[in-house]
Amino acid sequence: MNTFDKIYEVVKQIPKGQVATYGQVAALAGNKRWSRVVGYALHVNPDGDAIPCYRVVTKDGRVAPGFAFGGAGVQRELLEADGVEFQDNHVIMEKYQWDTPFYGMD
Repeated sequence: MNTFDKIYEVVKQIPKGQVATYGQVAALAGNKRWSRVVGYALHVNPDGDAIPCYRVVTKDGRVAPGFAFGGAGVQRELLEADGVEFQDNHVIMEKYQWDTPFYGMD
């Protein structure tokens, strides 16, 4: 399995109504230093329906300005449709960040 496939497998597991950070996805995919690689992988996501890349945000809860499927506004709309709330244009991370068992780097 290549790096992008590992990243996509992690992203597929992010529950509806929750978000993960780029660093969190990187760590769960096998290397906590892959945060930028996660961004590259999500930008070329081959299946936006099966791989919910809109659920990946920055560590402070910001959406991607260059969200590949319509821009930051669309990413925010998709998250809000999932039930994710924002405060000051940031996801409320304390409430909506995916609680993964072995996420502990930053």
